[in-house]
Amino acid sequence: MNGKILVTGALGNVGAEIVKRLQAAGSSLRAADLSVETIRERFGASVEAVAFDFSKKETYRAAFEGVEKMFLMRPPQISDVKGLILPALDAAQAAGVRHVVFLSLIGIERVKFVPHYKVEEYLMRSPMTWTFLRASFFMQNLNTTHRQEIRERSEIFVPLGGARTSFIDVRDIAAVAVAALCQPGHENKKYDLTGPEALDYWQAAAILSETLGRTITYRNPSALEFFVSHLRRGTPLPTAMVMTGLYLSTRNGMAESVTGDVERVTGQKPIPFRQYARDYQASWQ
Repeated sequence: MNGKILVTGALGNVGAEIVKRLQAAGSSLRAADLSVETIRERFGASVEAVAFDFSKKETYRAAFEGVEKMFLMRPPQISDVKGLILPALDAAQAAGVRHVVFLSLIGIERVKFVPHYKVEEYLMRSPMTWTFLRASFFMQNLNTTHRQEIRERSEIFVPLGGARTSFIDVRDIAAVAVAALCQPGHENKKYDLTGPEALDYWQAAAILSETLGRTITYRNPSALEFFVSHLRRGTPLPTAMVMTGLYLSTRNGMAESVTGDVERVTGQKPIPFRQYARDYQASWQ
């Protein structure tokens, strides 16, 4: 492939893994995020780094010029898809981008209120080809979003009741993304990406307890308690609303299915939760 691959959200959980894999493979790569300096600190001078902000159209040209394929991640703080994300995709298409690999959400057909749905709709109408990575909840949310509560309070604070979640490791999402970016045959495909098992949060807490050698408690707050707690932490209202809505949908089984798409695309079995806990245990100590 002669064209360049653009990775948006290069400093995020999934984006960083994709950059590392493309870098190792010697791909023609451009890593985009808010800070060029941080990208260079993270990946070294060998990776082309560019500042990119969906809200700043002046950053579009440098990001999209010469790009053939791109990995698209919606920043969590952006809920205005029509005003911020779609203009960037229009610019990408005009610049010659032919294929978009979009990090979407498992069960999205049942949660049309989330921003991901509007992005999928746009891409399906676009002349560009696409691949949708409809991922279940990231295992790595526990060592990022929930890191402080686990490390400092030994608890997991999510309003999911006894619902099961087919947690997926972001390393597996990245492996599928790289396949879709570098290999033919993934155009206009929708992949439901999950780990090898569905766990409730009591089971997840038990595995973390065993791994860390101390009791991790699943608090199981009400949706209202969860929502208010995030507003108090400074989470923007639209983001808190989307997060709470997703957890309520998950309570109804949105993320409990287990699929074989990771292995079908990559040839490798997905990483189990217990291995993830061992690999990241330093995060909570």
